[in-house]
Amino acid sequence: MQKFYKVFLVVFVVFTAINVYALDWSTDLLSEDNLKFVFSIASAVIGLIVLYVLHTWSQIGVKIKK
Repeated sequence: MQKFYKVFLVVFVVFTAINVYALDWSTDLLSEDNLKFVFSIASAVIGLIVLYVLHTWSQIGVKIKK
């Protein structure tokens, strides 16, 4: 995995963890106070998926050296 992908992987994982920590678990998940954190978590998860797809696509043309 290239350094570029590793940096964004760490950023998205840390971003997700901070937002999960910030959720108020005593209220409803989709309450007005939690909604901004839920959207942030969703965008970080989408970022992780896009990162995985980009990494996979970058490996298509690479030949493995033996």
